[in-house]
Amino acid sequence: MTQVFHASRFFGAMSLAAAIDAGAFGPPGSAERVLIVTNNAPIPEAALGLDEAPGFGALRDRFDRIVSWNEIIAPLHPSDWKPRSIEAPMLGRLLQSALGLEHIEEMVLESVIVPPARALPGLFKDAMLTIYSDGLMAHSPTRDVLPGEISQRITRLLHLDLVPGLTPLLLGEYGVPAQPLPPGAFTDVVGRVAAASGPMPEGEAIVLGQYLSSLGILTPDEEFKLHADMIRGVIAHGHRSIVFKPHPAAGRRQGRELAQIAAGLNASLTVAPDEVPAEVLFAARRARLVVSCFSTALMTARRFFGLPVATVGADLLLERLTPYENSNRVPVTIVDATIPRLDADGTLTEPSVGDVPGLVEAVAYCMQSAAHPGLRPAAEAYVKANGPMRYFKKKRLEALDLIAKPAPPPPPPPKTGLARLKQIVKG
Repeated sequence: MTQVFHASRFFGAMSLAAAIDAGAFGPPGSAERVLIVTNNAPIPEAALGLDEAPGFGALRDRFDRIVSWNEIIAPLHPSDWKPRSIEAPMLGRLLQSALGLEHIEEMVLESVIVPPARALPGLFKDAMLTIYSDGLMAHSPTRDVLPGEISQRITRLLHLDLVPGLTPLLLGEYGVPAQPLPPGAFTDVVGRVAAASGPMPEGEAIVLGQYLSSLGILTPDEEFKLHADMIRGVIAHGHRSIVFKPHPAAGRRQGRELAQIAAGLNASLTVAPDEVPAEVLFAARRARLVVSCFSTALMTARRFFGLPVATVGADLLLERLTPYENSNRVPVTIVDATIPRLDADGTLTEPSVGDVPGLVEAVAYCMQSAAHPGLRPAAEAYVKANGPMRYFKKKRLEALDLIAKPAPPPPPPPKTGLARLKQIVKG
């Protein structure tokens, strides 16, 4: 028996290790465990692979073998390539033979929506599927409709319990049960990775960058301004040493420019290595404040490491996200509704949302009403109690009959006899 795991991010690999340690995949030695790693960097050849990153040695012993998907499909890029349906059976047999996989009992994937994880179930059609969540995205409705030959094979959704009392919606329309991982298993794994990673940069505050310009949500200039506002807010809050953790895909330019802004305000900024997960920074350094826009790491910082957190720019993202069905909407909503806002003058404003589960269900219904008709009563109750807040678009609420449509304009006044005569002559 063989269990095949897939990871493209260090966060995902740590989640897998925690799940294995917690017994989610049976006792040690019960099956051969093969980890397929992918490097999704724009130029993978110039980027450090997941299994080459500092600290990965702390995860390696959970797996019997580690295989590079990039090497298998080279020179194609893993984020772009997916097999044609007519070729999938043949390629599946060839891959199974080349990898020495006699019988795959279970495939454990970080996604079934986009390549490369989306390609694997189509190649190995006999394996049952476990999906493990990509942070806060697990609370979003499933973005795309899945074919039955995939959805019927998914047995569970493993996830970190990031928001107490909130059950993930991902894959819920297919009847897939959500299974939370014990928080202690995850923090233990992160601690081991931190110990194996070497010295970490020091700072009173940690600012987590997000690569929103690549998604077309913000322009590069707007994204830089957002990060600069975070730096200024942190300094205004009283912190003089900052660690900036850029998004792995963002490059180093922003870090250098942000360091200049910090220096102009009599503070220092150190850029953390790209390959170091934010959670490893949390475990290695007891930060006094962690700031980002809507990163999942805000929740892991608070939930698993007990660190103070704050958000900047979530309200802007709520306006900019298009279409309304954008899967980032629920993560932004959760962060805006549960995390204090850091203002320009350094003050922290606590969120005022009381019923977070009700809000998330209402937003999810507005995003995917056809897939989640059972959420309509919750949406009706929430909107009735709270009105059309900034988490909703008024026209969408009207289209779903969650608020009354505006009255139609009055009919034009009847035309006079002279006007009728002119119309007849004109005609």
